[in-house]
Amino acid sequence: MVRASRSVTFSSSSHFLDPEAPGIAQSIEERINPHSRPVVSYYFPNGVGEYHYGELHPMKPHRLTLTNALVLGYGLDKHIHSFFTPRPATKAELELYHDSDYVDFLSRVSPSKENELRTLVEQFNCVEDCPVFAEMYDFCRKYAGASLAGARRLSHGNTDIAINWSGGLHHAKRGEASGFCYVNDIVLAILELLRYHPRVLYIDIDIHHGDGVELAFWQSNRVMTVSFHKYNGDFFPGTGKLNDNGNGIGKHFCLNIPLEDGIDDDSYVTLFKTIIEDTVTSFRPTSIVLQCGADSLGCDRLGAFNLSIAAHGECVSFVKRFNLPLLILGGGGYTIHNVSRCWAYETSVLVGAEVSDDLPSTPYDSFFAPDYRLHPKIVTKVDNLNTPASLQKITASIKNKLRYLEGAPSVQMQEIPPDLAGWLEEEERNADEKDEERGTGTAGETRSDPHRAQNEFFDSDGDLDRTDDEPSPPTKRGGVRGRLRSTQIRTRATLRPSIIPRDEDDFKDDASTSTFGGADVPITQPVKRGKPRGRPRGSRAKGRRRVAVAERDTPSEMDLNEP
Repeated sequence: MVRASRSVTFSSSSHFLDPEAPGIAQSIEERINPHSRPVVSYYFPNGVGEYHYGELHPMKPHRLTLTNALVLGYGLDKHIHSFFTPRPATKAELELYHDSDYVDFLSRVSPSKENELRTLVEQFNCVEDCPVFAEMYDFCRKYAGASLAGARRLSHGNTDIAINWSGGLHHAKRGEASGFCYVNDIVLAILELLRYHPRVLYIDIDIHHGDGVELAFWQSNRVMTVSFHKYNGDFFPGTGKLNDNGNGIGKHFCLNIPLEDGIDDDSYVTLFKTIIEDTVTSFRPTSIVLQCGADSLGCDRLGAFNLSIAAHGECVSFVKRFNLPLLILGGGGYTIHNVSRCWAYETSVLVGAEVSDDLPSTPYDSFFAPDYRLHPKIVTKVDNLNTPASLQKITASIKNKLRYLEGAPSVQMQEIPPDLAGWLEEEERNADEKDEERGTGTAGETRSDPHRAQNEFFDSDGDLDRTDDEPSPPTKRGGVRGRLRSTQIRTRATLRPSIIPRDEDDFKDDASTSTFGGADVPITQPVKRGKPRGRPRGSRAKGRRRVAVAERDTPSEMDLNEP
């Protein structure tokens, strides 16, 4: 199929073309009342698609220009309430999360100064995957400024959905670049949302694990991160195991869904809807940030999944149905003509419009040859290595983790007992939690309920079935400390108000700290919790019982003196 060339004049621009002409999007019909439509704002920084990582580098900001051209070509700008060209983020705004020396380095480095700053270039990991290119700092400021502008507008209630396809660079760390990402605009946007929203849910459908965002909120119970990604131990970034759950008061607030190659539409969408619905029900977020990395599509240059554009968009549509303030961001995606198709289609989903499968005429028609379709066949022949049993095991494990939340955490702004962190660290874990930490993957698949006789009615001191003449049950060892421990798990949700300040001694190995809602939260690398420091339950009791039996069976001196 060859698209006929047209002479481009003002009168022949897309605003005057016949909408019924071949290859042009059909008119969009409203199916619901205008007052019930969500307010959508769209952010496209000026010139953000004109930067260049390098000739052979897979990251191409030009995909943003293609996406914007399709959005305008389809006439979706007429259904967007506010179309913004946001200002770049300031240095002070970048330093709300990133280290000042790292931001200062980004502002100074350039290709001409790369040799001069060689030591800092290697220190901040601006090599290979994250090369130094012309006007790199301006590029970072632009996409970060757009995400911050969207978060501010959501927080002030001026919009329901904010879209920034230039954002979503989820690998950047506090003090270094990683995975094509220099500034983590997602963390900056979430920190802005936390100024007004008690709880933020972050969802990542990029094929790569959202390690930078997870690390930033590894010990926070106000942000839950959910990442759907490929994981086999070797695939970048090599993190995101099923049993990586967070730490401290943030334990069980990081959910990872590791997948194998070739997952198809039905399996992915079913898994996504099941997990996200349960997560929203348990965590009860007040706003959502959705990273829509398009490298999870089939035929992606760096990907290995078999997702279609329609399935990718169905995940976006499902999140939209929760009717919560929603920040939509881009992310990965390295087959740029499919990335722009995907994000243009998801823009139509978010504004509630239907578009034709025929692509509109744009100056970039050659990128979409030879089919010029919005939904080309991009499913590859990669075998689906995700068996129904493995997906069921992942679902069961995630459901088991969500049980520990016991409702949304409290966010009361009040003083918290300083030893709360110690209580949480010393709590006695059940068998399921121990299975998670050992990585056995059987959490939630077995039951260890104590046997209870059918004629057993007495449960505790407050049981009304106990008669007055029955003796009171013996008190547990440990007195007050034993009672505190027995109530910790039951009252765990109520003991998590907001972000809890930690003493420096509690986190001696922390590399950095971040600020959430006015409190300092240490940020540590994901570490595996060690074994409980206390003696295993029942060990001393068994020893005493053996001594008692020995004493009972040993004859006393009086018995020996009897004739």
